[in-house]
Amino acid sequence: MRIAIAGGHGKIALLLTRRLEQSGEEAISLIRNPEHAADVEQAGGEPLVLDLEDAGVDEITAALEGVDAIVFAAGAGPGSGNERKETVDYGAAVKLIDAGVRLDVKRFVIVSSIDADAAHEGEETFDIYLRAKGRADEALIESGLDYVVVRPGMLTDDQGSGLVRLGRRVPRGPIPREDVAEVVFESLRLPAPANHVFVVVSGSTPIPEAMP
Repeated sequence: MRIAIAGGHGKIALLLTRRLEQSGEEAISLIRNPEHAADVEQAGGEPLVLDLEDAGVDEITAALEGVDAIVFAAGAGPGSGNERKETVDYGAAVKLIDAGVRLDVKRFVIVSSIDADAAHEGEETFDIYLRAKGRADEALIESGLDYVVVRPGMLTDDQGSGLVRLGRRVPRGPIPREDVAEVVFESLRLPAPANHVFVVVSGSTPIPEAMP
């Protein structure tokens, strides 16, 4: 499979890229900064410089011709303002979803957030972030694509244990990025149709057994 990963230089994306390379699959990593290409290549991916905030759907679709699946692991980041929550966490995701529809990809996996909700109230930056993530999730669910929405708990850089608690509603908790990457990897391998939305935190069940 050829799998496009948006936010290709992010920590989860690089971990996923290494996992895909190990399994013999191709990762096409979308990055904004050409200087990040070497890190992507070192992880085993093929860098593609494409700014989803600025690019139109036609350009994105043309650039991703031939991909079988898409992972949206991009985010504006904790230091960004309210506007970029809209243009990245929501806007870029929707453009990529539209491109995925045009390309008729087999699966679209989005890395969302625990408590993401399109109807979330509040005007603080984190409120806007959760609302943007929730709206992006809804756009994917309504797109007609085969989807998996992964909503991890608090992300850490601890070594992954391979053990999680996963379900539609799960109490808040931490989870290493390495384990999130493995959950995304397994999400790409679920039999079709998938169409799952779930929260995942650290737990006691091996990831392959925990998957829906």
